[in-house]
Amino acid sequence: MDVGDWTFKHKPYDLRERLFNFACAITRLAKFLHTQDPIGAVLAAQVLRSGTSAGANYEEADDGSSLRDRRAKRQIVLRELKETSFHLRVLRQAGLLTSAHDPVVGECAELVKIVATLLRKSSRP
Repeated sequence: MDVGDWTFKHKPYDLRERLFNFACAITRLAKFLHTQDPIGAVLAAQVLRSGTSAGANYEEADDGSSLRDRRAKRQIVLRELKETSFHLRVLRQAGLLTSAHDPVVGECAELVKIVATLLRKSSRP
């Protein structure tokens, strides 16, 4: 990802790597928002927290003590991604993000769908 380029040119099959790439994009986005205005700075902190914790929680889920524990941690991943998605949509609608940032918003939406599907399939007997 170039400084002015918000597209995801390569989307790895490995969800862990994809969440890592998303966290890096969110970090860059937070840095960008800090240059906008005080509201952007406040929302940047929230987006940074939820957007980067999704990947961290997914990593932690691998070390769950049981299937139930792993599933609970992955549900946290889904909640964090949904929170991030909400904040990104607010920022876009408020004009703090432009159409150039739509790939980040879209990637978040895709990750929500992937994790939700993973959880749905893991709950089947």
